[in-house]
Amino acid sequence: MSVIEALRERHARYVEIRRDIHAHPELAYAEHRTAELVARHLESLGIETHRGIGGTGVVGVIRAGRSGRAIGLRADMDALPMEEHNDFAHRSTHAGCMHACGHDGHTTMLMAAAEVLARDPGFDGTVYLIFQPAEEGQAGAQAMIDDGVLERFPMEAVFGLHNWPGLPAGTFAVHDGPVMAAADRFDVVVTGAGCHAAMPHLGVDPVVAASALVQAFQSIAARTLDPLDAAVVSTTVFNAGQAYNVIPDRVQLAGTVRSFREDVRQTVRRRMREICDGIGAAYGVQVTLEYHDGYPATVNTRDEAALCADVARALVGAGSVVTDQRPSMGAEDFAFFLQRRPGCYVWLGNGPGEGGCVLHNPRYDFNDALIPVGAAYWVELARRLLPAGG
Repeated sequence: MSVIEALRERHARYVEIRRDIHAHPELAYAEHRTAELVARHLESLGIETHRGIGGTGVVGVIRAGRSGRAIGLRADMDALPMEEHNDFAHRSTHAGCMHACGHDGHTTMLMAAAEVLARDPGFDGTVYLIFQPAEEGQAGAQAMIDDGVLERFPMEAVFGLHNWPGLPAGTFAVHDGPVMAAADRFDVVVTGAGCHAAMPHLGVDPVVAASALVQAFQSIAARTLDPLDAAVVSTTVFNAGQAYNVIPDRVQLAGTVRSFREDVRQTVRRRMREICDGIGAAYGVQVTLEYHDGYPATVNTRDEAALCADVARALVGAGSVVTDQRPSMGAEDFAFFLQRRPGCYVWLGNGPGEGGCVLHNPRYDFNDALIPVGAAYWVELARRLLPAGG
């Protein structure tokens, strides 16, 4: 019996676990129930289990054979601060919190893989099962790294997986290079001199200056960067004034910057600062820019991406593995792991995304049919990377 067939025999049990996690979502660094559920499951399988890493992170350790080689497999556990609009039985029981990104499914797939690997390893070395907190904007990967996860559990490579609505269910997308973008934030304050709106010559209008600033930011991608380089500068907040007849003295802007390459990221940052200085001088206003580094770009290493694609092809067939999928301008803190270790982050198709079943949508739900596929991928990847008798 194949690994995926064996997992399908236990499918109902893991659907129950996944839906239980979905019904009890927990936000970043508050994944206490989920982490305990994971830890008890690992311990029930006789797996060495470590709690409280990077806050609420859990690491399971499975050793087999005599090799000193080791790899890490990572799943994220946190939910999103949003209200669920589904009405099925396993909908969120916590107001203002839901699993709208499939981390409940990611956690369950790695739990299922743990069961297979604990009972029948089929590999030679050590597999570290990394259950990570706080992926959704709170850098749980960095917290685990800061807590010494890579030193305490020395792995030569690390691997991640995310479900992807829009890809056919069970299809793998494997990127050679960038998968997800760096995601930075910026805050700008434009200060002028308020006055009566009928007498603008008596003041210094920050609204006009701020409007020019928003427009000028768009020239960075259009006129500064190579047309073949990708970057997004989006101003998403524009707060100014409260009255029809008052020119305010202050405008507040905020937004996000997305890019795939570090040199592009730094060019955008530099040009934003130069534009702020130029607009300030041209309009006679004071402009302050605060640029906040967010998640770096998630970039797969070539050899590991090729190996993951091979494993996926062996599992689901070459026709269900895509290697030319366009990367996403979304962000992922698995990037912090890939800055320190070789590895690969793959997408697993969740289906067409009908009825609002897209990431971060209040009607999203993970496709339970993926559990055996994703779990089998983890098992086969571990066995390929750490071959028994190799």
